Amino acid sequence: MPPLNIQKGTSRHSAYDLRDPNIEAVERHTLAVLVDNEAGVLARVIGLFSGRGYNIDSLTVAEVDHEGHTSRITIVTTGTPAVIDQIKAQLGRIVPVHEVHDLTVEGPSVERELALFKVSGTGDKRVEALRLADIFRANVVDSTLESFIFEITGTPQKVDAFAELMQPLGLVEIARTGIAALARGGAG
Repeated sequence: MPPLNIQKGTSRHSAYDLRDPNIEAVERHTLAVLVDNEAGVLARVIGLFSGRGYNIDSLTVAEVDHEGHTSRITIVTTGTPAVIDQIKAQLGRIVPVHEVHDLTVEGPSVERELALFKVSGTGDKRVEALRLADIFRANVVDSTLESFIFEITGTPQKVDAFAELMQPLGLVEIARTGIAALARGGAG
């Protein structure tokens, strides 16, 4: 076997480390955006992402102040640190946007998601689905002789794990709300 040819001026990395040290890692970030609750604002925010080819992994929107007519948009996206900084800067320039918070870098935060799972099955599969639902603290919100609808709340990882376990037991359909997130502690 010929010796490994290392060019002059290159750093010595393990042959098993196939990552390019010059490429920034892609990171997952949760952004909380406070906006005016008016027609077209969500379309402008989404347009910013789609127009530049950024992906949205999760998007939730709800009015949070009825008197002040403001809504909170929670966006989970991925990108290099430079891309995330660019997204935050561009969001901040949209006129009806009041605040942009990157919960991922601003400190500890709490993220939760609600999901509904329809699982169809009989016999042992039905019993196993109920047993796993109990372990995951999922609630049965509808039941027929052939199926259940489970409601589960938790981190996206918990919801994903529950989905994976329900798949062989007759998972028929999933509905997920997307991420709701808040910074921990007294800061807002």
